[in-house]
Formats: sequence, C-alpha cells, structure tokens
Amino acid sequence: MTSTSHPRAAIILAAGQGTRMKSPLPKVLHPVGHRAMLDHAIDAAEALHCERIVVVVGAHSPEVRAHVVARLGEDAVAVQDPPMGTGHAVRAAEAVLGDFIGQVVVTYGDVPLLRAQDIEAVFETHEGVTVIGFEAADPGAYGRLVMDGETLVAITEAKEASPEVLSITTCNSGVMAAPVGLLFSLLAEVTNANANGEYYLTDVVELARKRGEPTRVTMASEDAVMGVNAQGELAQAEALFQKVQRETFLAAGVTMSAPETVHFAWDTEVGAGSIIEPFVVFGPGARIAERARIKSFSHIEGATIASGAEVGPYARLRPGAHLGEDVKVGNFVEVKNVRMEKGAKASHLSYLGDGSVGAGANIGAGTIFCNYDGYNKALTTVGEGAFVGSNASLVAPVTIGAGAIVGSGSVIVEDVAADALALARGRQVNKDGGGAAFREKAKAKKAAKT
Repeated sequence: MTSTSHPRAAIILAAGQGTRMKSPLPKVLHPVGHRAMLDHAIDAAEALHCERIVVVVGAHSPEVRAHVVARLGEDAVAVQDPPMGTGHAVRAAEAVLGDFIGQVVVTYGDVPLLRAQDIEAVFETHEGVTVIGFEAADPGAYGRLVMDGETLVAITEAKEASPEVLSITTCNSGVMAAPVGLLFSLLAEVTNANANGEYYLTDVVELARKRGEPTRVTMASEDAVMGVNAQGELAQAEALFQKVQRETFLAAGVTMSAPETVHFAWDTEVGAGSIIEPFVVFGPGARIAERARIKSFSHIEGATIASGAEVGPYARLRPGAHLGEDVKVGNFVEVKNVRMEKGAKASHLSYLGDGSVGAGANIGAGTIFCNYDGYNKALTTVGEGAFVGSNASLVAPVTIGAGAIVGSGSVIVEDVAADALALARGRQVNKDGGGAAFREKAKAKKAAKT
C-alpha cells in the first residue's frame, strides 16, 4: 500500500461481549491463521498508513486492553462503558484521537478477513460519508443500504426495515469513513430512539444527507467483510483464510498436490519451486526458501528452511530451527533451536534441541541432544563432517569435533576432539549356555508357584 499525503486514522471497535463464542477467551483474541482477529484489523489499519489507531475496548475485558497496550501502547485505548451501541462506541474514541485532523475509518476487531486493499477505496474522496457495502447471498439480519442511483440514502437495520427494504440484497458491512470533524459532529446528533435503545453508527448517513453532505458506497466481497460471532463462524473464517493462502501460494509457483489439506499461518513464507506434500501444518514464523520439499504430516513453526532442504515426513521443526541448503530432516525427527549447516542430515527418530550441526555432519537414528538438566538448558555442538552413530545420547554442554565419530549407543558427557573416535558404552559379555540356563531357571520357578 502506498503512503498518502492525506492524514488517516482508524477506530477499531472491539468492545463486544462475545457471549455467543461461549469461550473464556475474549472474542477478538480468537485466532484466524494463528493470529488474533484483532491483530488482523490492526494490520489492515497499519497497511493503510493510519497515523493514529484507536481500539475501543470494553471495561469487562482487561485481556483485550492488555493486548492493545502491548502492541500499540496505552494511548491507543478507548473504553466504552457501558456499551450502548456502535455510535456510542465510536464516540468513546473521540477524546483519544485528540487534535487529529483528517479522515477516519471505523472497522471491527471481529472482521479478520478485511484487508487494506478492501478499505482503501473509502479514502478516495475527502468529504462526506463513505460506507463499505456487499452483496449478501442471504441478507437476513444485515442492515440494508437504501440507494438512489450512486447515492446512499440510508442504512436501515433489519429490525426497523419495511418488507420493501428487506428485499434489498446490498447490505452494510459496518465499515464507514468520514472526515473526523464531520463524523463526530454527526454522531452528536444520533439518538437511541429505536427498537434496541442503542446509538447506531448507521444513523449518521441520514443525518449527513440532511446536511447536504455526500454519502456513497464502495463495495467489497461478502467473504472480506465476514464478522465472527460464534465458533462456527470462526471455523468458517479460518477456512476462507486458508483458501486465500493456498491460492496465493499456488499462484506464486508453490506445488501442492492436495492444497486443501495444507494449513498456513498468517505470516508463512514459501518460495517458488518448493513442494508441499499433503497434511503439512505451518505455525507462525515459518520461512521456506525456493526449491525446498516438505513431506507429509510435518509441523513447522518458527523455523527457517533454506533452498534444497528436505523435511519429513512426520517431522517437527520448532522455533529456532534453521536448516541450511540441502539439509535433510527425516521422519520422526524433532529440531528445536538448532542450526544445521549445508548438507547435514538427521534422517530418523531423533531429537535435536539447542545447538548446532556442522556442514555434512550425519546424525544417526535415535540420537538425542540431552539439552535440559531440570533447571537449565545447554548447547550441543556437532562439527563439520562429524558422524554420530545410532542411539547416541549427547549430554550438553558438549562438543563433537569436526570429522569425529561417535559410536552407536554411546552416552557422551565429555567433548570429543576433531577426527577422534568416541565409544562410551558398557562392555558386552557373552556367557555360553546362559540363555538356556535362564529359561530352565524361569520354568522351574513358574512350576513351583503352581
């Protein structure tokens, strides 16, 4: 989004009770694409280059207030107490905006799919009131946009609408923009003389018309303006979000044979030419370069994967995992906070936590980086070209030198020098006939009990 010379502000309404969610987590903090819905709304406002962003919260929800303060600071919070409708909520932001002069857009913390590009058109004119509308497949309880040609005459709530108005399918998204002075001047005239006894933001349209101010509509898709009020709608929003993500990556040259089974986070990055097999899940912070391959049933979060690397199937990459070029992390391998350099391999059944693996090193099946002693975590360093045999335990802090070999089944508690061979296991003892003697003794013991 390009910058603008006309000052912009955003008021994000997030004071709703969210009782239909039936969850202890406040509604606007429920995630879509691993990101709180409220953060999606803030992202859109920032992408629009709004120099002021005010989030209206309810006194009943200290968690939402804390979330806003953590991201935007105390000066971004306005409190609506008690809740008396959307018009009342917007007025709660007036004092916080202070001496701001410019256009202000009103958006919602429970509309996670609305992007900056959907909102941009409301700023095309710098006078009057502009509303985002949409064509509803099932208008139901949505407010209707009553038009006269290109002019918006009124927004009528479904509860207040006549049968003729209810037949209109062009509906109100709730998103509205106007010059800040005009908006608050109009809101001062809004009354609560309606079926719900609330102050409706939508009433400013008719009030603006009476003043001779321009009133217009810009359209967005129904999916983009979808509001979330219940768990079923949250699931629907997640499905729509994933659909857009999949289509975006496919268009960018990422191969997915079953895209409907792949789940992305809001900030996932995948380079062109990469292959994502079915049933892969990306958590936040996944960065995949070009020509990587992620095999089925892998989970990747907070990890960076370089070109040519191969992951999975059934691999788990946790935050801090960094796979260099042509690294291989195979089935049932977990990597956390470990940097693996070019060509390193951990092909099966291993846990690599906190440390580094040098270029070309091989980590055998069943190897464990023993990084935690119950109190502190320590680092394991495996040098370039080292070979760690199967079922080895590397007890951190420990360093395996470049080119060193660790024998299978070893428990390594001391550093291993470069090019050394380390063996740390009990000596094997074979007793001729011992197996048969053991069985005879066991049979006699069992017979004595019966």
